[in-house]
Amino acid sequence: MWTIDKNKSWAHLHDTWYWISRMDGVPQSPVHHAEGDVATHTRMVVEALGQLPAWQQLPPQQQEALWAAALLHDVEKFSTTETLDDGSIVSPGHARRGAMTARNILFEEIPTPFAIREQISWLVRYHGLPLWVFDKPDPVKALISASLDVDTAMLATLARADVLGRICHDQEELLYRIDCFEALAREQQCWGQPKAFETAAAKMNYLLKEEVAPDYVPFPVSGSEVILMSGLPGAGKDTYVQRNYKEWAMVSPDNLRREKRVDPTDKSANGTIIQEAKEQARGYLRAGKNFVWNATNITRQMRQQLVSLCMTYNAHVTIVYVEVPAEKLFKQNAQRKYAIPEKALHQLVRKLEVPGQTEAHVVNFIV
Repeated sequence: MWTIDKNKSWAHLHDTWYWISRMDGVPQSPVHHAEGDVATHTRMVVEALGQLPAWQQLPPQQQEALWAAALLHDVEKFSTTETLDDGSIVSPGHARRGAMTARNILFEEIPTPFAIREQISWLVRYHGLPLWVFDKPDPVKALISASLDVDTAMLATLARADVLGRICHDQEELLYRIDCFEALAREQQCWGQPKAFETAAAKMNYLLKEEVAPDYVPFPVSGSEVILMSGLPGAGKDTYVQRNYKEWAMVSPDNLRREKRVDPTDKSANGTIIQEAKEQARGYLRAGKNFVWNATNITRQMRQQLVSLCMTYNAHVTIVYVEVPAEKLFKQNAQRKYAIPEKALHQLVRKLEVPGQTEAHVVNFIV
């Protein structure tokens, strides 16, 4: 069974893992965290989690995943915490950045099975949602969107531990918010399971448009089938395309760079290459022709731009994410004809955002 560490004593964890010891001294709001710094809070959260019946009733591997998420949930407060002019202490963006750091740790430092790693990363990403979902402009959509990537029941358990692992005046109110989150998830049929949509088009229609009911099924429209590849250099994207879509048209910014002898580090020239690649794609989209867009596409922003372009032409988009273990990745990259420097590959690993189910009609993982 996978685990971050068999020895779960706080002293051992603190002395073994740098990403825990650097929580020492990171301040928190005395109003919401009177217990002290981030390290103290994290220790209390882990202890509180172990006392929750909901955690105790999970299968052992899910217990380990949730325990790891509790250990990592505030891992990036050290880099995001700031004191405002009025004296208040905040950590904007710590959940999003923390999810990326958790993924990086569990990919390079502590080799973790893909499904478990992603479960932990998404729990870190959304750990505050049960407390704040009703402050969102559209609470139902925020909940349903999250349910496509994270187990909402496990998320609520993590949130309870997060609240019980602190000293604050509004603890009862925060626990009540989590109860309301659970009630909403049960009402929307996404408690402990992803929200089910009638079709992939219905899912995207709901996520992208306002005032659309999740059970509404739009009338089918014809358009291209687009395969949007995603993955780090050396992961095996080219091999996958050759095996599965050899006869399809392909848009490849890398091929265009090589044809035009453009240095990958030349930002200005690369902008021109991407525009040319998009124009190729538009030609296929206008003709209703199926094609593969083959590039790294390792960030959500990169993928969103391309998915949006394709959906403008009523295309059905499938993101195919390809991954191999870190050790194999670096070995395969070194053996490639167009290998990138190892230092650059490490930098790309740190930027990696694995695709979520909200990003396209279908998201497939080849791991």
